[in-house]
Amino acid sequence: MASKIHTLLVTPPFTQLNTPYPATAYLKGYLNTINATSTQVDLGIEVILALFTKDGLSRLFQTIANVEIALESNEKRIVSLMEEYLATIEPIISFLQNKNPTLAYSIAERDYLPEASRFRQLDDLDWAFGNLGIQDKARHLATLYLEDLADLIKNSIDPFFGFTRYAERLSLSAESFDPLYESLNQEPSFADDILFDCLKQKLEQHKPTLVCLSVPFPGNLYGALRCGQFIKEHNPDTKVAMGGGYPNTELRNLKDVRLFEFIDFITLDDGERPAQLLLEHLEGKISLEHLKRTLTEQNGKIEYLNGSKLPDVPFSQTGTPSYEGLELDKYLSVIEITNPMHRLWSDGRWNKLTMAHGCYWKKCTFCDISLDYIKNYEPISASIICGRMEDQINQTGETGFHFVDEAAPPALMREVAIEILRRKMKVTWWTNIRFEKRFTSDLCRLLKASGCIAVSGGLEVASDRLLEKIQKGVTVAQVAQVTDNFTASGIMVHAYLMYGFPTQTEQETVDSLEMVRQLFELGVIQSGFWHQFAMTAHSPVGMNPEAFGAKSLLAETGSFAHNDIPHEDTQGTDHAIFSEGLRKSLFNYMHGACFDFPLQEWFDFEIPETTISPYQIEMAIQNNPGTQASDNNKLLWTLPIPAASFYTKKQKGKTSEKCKFLIHTNQASETAIFSKSQGEVLNKLFPSLTLNNEVSITLGKFREAYESNNSESFDKLAKSQGWQTLRKTGLLIV
Repeated sequence: MASKIHTLLVTPPFTQLNTPYPATAYLKGYLNTINATSTQVDLGIEVILALFTKDGLSRLFQTIANVEIALESNEKRIVSLMEEYLATIEPIISFLQNKNPTLAYSIAERDYLPEASRFRQLDDLDWAFGNLGIQDKARHLATLYLEDLADLIKNSIDPFFGFTRYAERLSLSAESFDPLYESLNQEPSFADDILFDCLKQKLEQHKPTLVCLSVPFPGNLYGALRCGQFIKEHNPDTKVAMGGGYPNTELRNLKDVRLFEFIDFITLDDGERPAQLLLEHLEGKISLEHLKRTLTEQNGKIEYLNGSKLPDVPFSQTGTPSYEGLELDKYLSVIEITNPMHRLWSDGRWNKLTMAHGCYWKKCTFCDISLDYIKNYEPISASIICGRMEDQINQTGETGFHFVDEAAPPALMREVAIEILRRKMKVTWWTNIRFEKRFTSDLCRLLKASGCIAVSGGLEVASDRLLEKIQKGVTVAQVAQVTDNFTASGIMVHAYLMYGFPTQTEQETVDSLEMVRQLFELGVIQSGFWHQFAMTAHSPVGMNPEAFGAKSLLAETGSFAHNDIPHEDTQGTDHAIFSEGLRKSLFNYMHGACFDFPLQEWFDFEIPETTISPYQIEMAIQNNPGTQASDNNKLLWTLPIPAASFYTKKQKGKTSEKCKFLIHTNQASETAIFSKSQGEVLNKLFPSLTLNNEVSITLGKFREAYESNNSESFDKLAKSQGWQTLRKTGLLIV
């Protein structure tokens, strides 16, 4: 299909400063495959870069001067240092764009930047950053400088402003559209005016027939509707559609027709086919009734249109996400906090890809497993994934990838790692996983060899009773063993931690904290974050709270958003009181501190003593079963084929024929010694183990080949010191 419609794909303010949110890139990639003309723009970064210039700040300070408002002392300080901010803003933005690295030395001296309240948290800067280096310290200081300016905006003229969340409180659990509607009908804010300037320029440049607004989070909704409002007023012939994570989870039961004063269509779930059919409708090829999963307003009522018989586009045919049109060199690499995983999210630009649509597990009872983006699991081949990686490298010049899967499947991760190594791609990547037993030490070493640097996974509640209730499919001991495997291979581990799941007792919360303390003390987890359980409408818990020991406090479904469900735990535990203690303890554990503090130290109320043995995690790690090899496992040699040499060894008057393999790793060289007969067969079979082969040999096939060429059993070879050296260096069973 070659569409005559020009589509403008828009990410409204604000998502991330360091990298584009990938939704428009995904959709543009598909539109490219059907020859549909489209352009994309990230209005979040556009607004930030328009504001944080000398002219933009001058406009800000002038606006503040023109309004009658009583500034607090912190804001007065920033205004009094106006000339310093005007002089430093453009060099700082350039530095955060990685264009002015030598400025780090001046920034780190602490006399270059004007400092306000955000810098009060810096007493422990050296402790928090350790020896990460001057660039990182300077980047963190520059980030605080921008946050000071954001505080000035928020506390003086624009209460909705925030770098990654714009007017989010208006959209969070917004059962009624009234607060948002009232705000949208007030005069535009300071940031709104800048948004309108940026949007107007894009509309004049591209003259779109259709504008698609991607709204992944509550913090994007206000900005999206402001965009729709501007388009309706100034470009009334342009149609406006909205899709993304927020409408998919929050607006499925929308009843308030006023939303359609700002937009024309809402599409639900995967956007490729609905967008394609919307284009065909605007071209006059199909009627409204033949759209797919689309909400619109007709005769004053909201209509759900789903008459198309076409299936969704298979994940293998959605195309490579395209970043064409996004000015990737203008994004800002910031360091907001010192959490190692959060740093990956905010510092540096990552190409975003997905290994598999949906979740292969789809059982966790707190998760929205009833929704399409999780329940419809569809993996694609490693060859397609690596092809898309190569396409994105050619597009962007970047070799870093964030796989944004719900939970990347271990078997597919193995195949992707093998394909990366087979193609000799030098890439860096990270993703989200489940801590399941298939992540053996050998598989983790393979992932590391392919460029994996970090994984994040849900430990959730470190309690076996609650993990079973959640249907996570793991135990705490298993998590300890798997995280040990990742850490030993050099892959950083981040754990999602949850408290407040229904029926969780005070004792279980304390015991869970003790488990987490031990995991950090033993170094098998390096990063973590506590979340208080939230009940969502599309999860098993949300759909049947009573079955999980919870009671919904929602009297009736509102007319606007419906996702978060207020609830109470029928066991009566007040989970919220643990929040600050859990946060403080984790901050210290992440920095290797305070492991010897009693758990009571973190709370200002009495807690029970933990019932967990101080050696529980250590014992679990010691009982790690290791790689349990079966004949169906693949046997892989990941290094250059070692050179074999044969020699005669004399010892105690006896001579024996030996074979020595010289193994070269990137860091060192080692030797593996075998008998002559063993070495001759291994030398012959080594090529079958390398990644140059299209099909990897299995352990069973290798066993057969070895024993057919040698009178001794493979088991004898596997017990030899030489084999252990091969296993330690580059021979993996996965």
